[in-house]
Amino acid sequence: MADPEILRTRFVRALEAARGPAGGPDPVPYAENLLARWQEPQRRYHTAEHLTAVLDRVDELQRYARDPDVVRLAAWFHDAVYLPDRSENEERSARLAERALPEAGVPDGKVAEVARLVRLTVTHDPADDDPDGQVLCDADLAVLASPPSAYAAYTAAVREEYHFVPNEAFRTGRAAILRQLLDLPRLFRTPHGAAEWEATARYNLASELEMLSLPSVDPS
Repeated sequence: MADPEILRTRFVRALEAARGPAGGPDPVPYAENLLARWQEPQRRYHTAEHLTAVLDRVDELQRYARDPDVVRLAAWFHDAVYLPDRSENEERSARLAERALPEAGVPDGKVAEVARLVRLTVTHDPADDDPDGQVLCDADLAVLASPPSAYAAYTAAVREEYHFVPNEAFRTGRAAILRQLLDLPRLFRTPHGAAEWEATARYNLASELEMLSLPSVDPS
């Protein structure tokens, strides 16, 4: 379970580091707003637990980042707006960052970078000269390299988020996403991600795609 107190502290540290000595308003209300978003009832996978996991992976990969605290803020905002039946969640999340972070005292250049990173999670395809993008995307995709039971729980949670989608339509859409990921030359761009997560993630994705390709069974 995600600990709200620990998450709140992590946000405050990242925000204070990003805005520097000039400071700004009390960061706690911004943390509370984001925590409330991550705890919305429509979420089953994109929850505070997912946020915690991404932040943990950013910490693990921070040595590759140009500005780790900007990456941490991007992690906080990357699914801050999330409605499963909407297709523009990343864009709306980026715009939320562009509104909230200047008010919170973050310099314009860093605000722009946070928003850029959030938008990058649409494709998870950072450039070779984009270390911050590589860290955020690797952290977000690290769940794909989970052990079998954790990967099964992840796929079940994703299905629950899309409970309103008929089974065949979900299978088709999910299969398309899996193929898009498998078609990437590399899922993970940091040296650690490539060495530690790539092979397992591809195995998990291919296995899930194979299962989705099996004929569905009519429960009746």
